[in-house]
Amino acid sequence: MHLKELMKRHQQKAHNTIPEWMIGCFKRRSISFANGLTDTKTHVFWLQGRNLTIDLRLPTEVDQIQERPLHELTEKELFQLANYEGWSADTKWENNQLSWSGGTSFQIHNRWPEPAILSRVGDCMIEFSPSDAYVEDWRIKSRHDGALLSLKLIEEKDLTTGICRHRGGALIINGDWAGLVLGRCQEIPNASEELQILDLLKPNRYTQEIENQVFNFETSVAIGSLDDGFNICFSTQPARLKRSLIPLEGFEFDHTKNEVLQIFEEQGHVISRRFLIDTIEPTFNYSGSTIWTEASQSWFEKEKKTLARYLQVAD
Repeated sequence: MHLKELMKRHQQKAHNTIPEWMIGCFKRRSISFANGLTDTKTHVFWLQGRNLTIDLRLPTEVDQIQERPLHELTEKELFQLANYEGWSADTKWENNQLSWSGGTSFQIHNRWPEPAILSRVGDCMIEFSPSDAYVEDWRIKSRHDGALLSLKLIEEKDLTTGICRHRGGALIINGDWAGLVLGRCQEIPNASEELQILDLLKPNRYTQEIENQVFNFETSVAIGSLDDGFNICFSTQPARLKRSLIPLEGFEFDHTKNEVLQIFEEQGHVISRRFLIDTIEPTFNYSGSTIWTEASQSWFEKEKKTLARYLQVAD
């Protein structure tokens, strides 16, 4: 079954949800720290379902690693690749703060431990850290009505060989944008909050097995549609750039477990993915605007000769 057909037949809206103004695909415009310095260059994407997040953080294109086998990378390039960030997690809105828990992450230590204090006006969502260490400016990319799909990956398995390929992760579709996280099938041995991926790749710890485990992880963000497919534009896996995010065929609904199953072929192997459902909604009202009062709208109209002089959609 095509994914679009599955979404029509098996609509399922989550009972619990974060506020709807947080749902969508957002790209960070800037992060400013308490030391007075600001980063506007790092590529950061946040895809949000009703109770599930995908997050991707990459350096600028000039500092991204070009597609090559891992064994051909220099130590410096390997360390650059190991500094990428991508994860999925469950979200909870409580006491006007958004927090994350569970899920799976490329990094084995938590780089962003604080919850988020969020507020949105128009296409701009501002995130404050409770400690005032930083403030982030996010801009919504999914600005028109479209599909909302939020699934948590249980496992990806190669049915031809019987081998687990990935465990944990997520698939989120926010209109024209989509994200995929494929977690490691096995936990990295002796991983701890004090240990970082870069430590594992140093000569005193490095083995080929550890390298394979470290990089058996993917977070990708793509743009497209449920009709024509989604093509990857940013990824922790350089070889995946400009490729299709997922096949759109081969989906099934498991009534007995209330799960989504996908079976597809890849390079002569039959692959299965099984997902838990957060929400399946063929249409969601994404928007680049928010509600304002009559008084504030009247003020804007009165003063728009100067207020609207240079208005445009922010990148």
